[in-house]
Amino acid sequence: MTSSAAPPIAVVIPSYRVTRHILAVIAGIGPEVSHVFVVDDQCPDGSGRLVLADCRDPRVTVLFHEVNLGVGGAVMTGYRAALAAGCEVIVKVDGDGQMDTTLIPDFIAPILDGEADYTKGNRFFDLEQIGRMPPLRLFGNAMLSLMTKLSSGYWNLFDPTNGYTAIHADAARRLPLHKISQRYFFETDMLFRLNTLHAVVIDVPMDASYGDEVSNLKISRIVTEFAYKHARNFCKRVFYNYYLRNMSLASVEAPLGLAMILAGGGYGILHWVQSSRQHLATPAGTVMLSALPILMGTQLLLAFLAYDIASVPRRVIHKPRKQAPIAHD
Repeated sequence: MTSSAAPPIAVVIPSYRVTRHILAVIAGIGPEVSHVFVVDDQCPDGSGRLVLADCRDPRVTVLFHEVNLGVGGAVMTGYRAALAAGCEVIVKVDGDGQMDTTLIPDFIAPILDGEADYTKGNRFFDLEQIGRMPPLRLFGNAMLSLMTKLSSGYWNLFDPTNGYTAIHADAARRLPLHKISQRYFFETDMLFRLNTLHAVVIDVPMDASYGDEVSNLKISRIVTEFAYKHARNFCKRVFYNYYLRNMSLASVEAPLGLAMILAGGGYGILHWVQSSRQHLATPAGTVMLSALPILMGTQLLLAFLAYDIASVPRRVIHKPRKQAPIAHD
């Protein structure tokens, strides 16, 4: 394929307190990229102004927010600009220098080859690399990965907080950009939104890179704010995919299984309390009447879970680019 036939690739860099690294990040972006959008998210250090003053790369456009919207809001601004510029693939990298920009071709290749609509980094492929990850961050990512699998429906993915991503423009256009979470939850919210579109998402292996930066991932946030949002997205996804857009046996298994577990558990607790007050042993028949619906309900929920795992999207929603024939001498 000749260079004139190369698809336009954009890189979006949300910029907030990254003045020490932003210029080096831009300098490391290879020639495969045609547009670079730096989004100054009301940076108190003036990172956007620094780029305007010191960067001479003609590919770079600096966008400014009047108010701080968070990393998700900055990325959505970059997406809109890249779509308006006619870019085919949009890559998002952070401006803190922790992401290797030489990996950009690895992120865009599966999209251009028609294998994925969205790619994201995964620092957990190499077991030796995992040992370099701080224990608290490792635990937080493991917990978030489990919750993300449930809420997003992408059971084949890991490392959901990884912000190194790429998306095809066709998939980005279908996303409700104004509804996506603007703060730290936005990577996970993106996956939920992509699943409702049945977009194909795959992981791209990358090394973990940690310096002396302070992690914003807090266990309290995982347990409270993130847990609530994951539960909300899970309920929405199940409703959208199993009742609003499609009906299947799994649509019956989930509510029936949950109802049987609640009924069996409620029946058992009620009779256990009554027997305890009377200082009597709970009859074996009562125990069986309580245990049987719980066991059957658990089997139904496991069957629903197996169906959900098997339903991970595998057909891209964007129209794959037709490769031009390679000219031979």
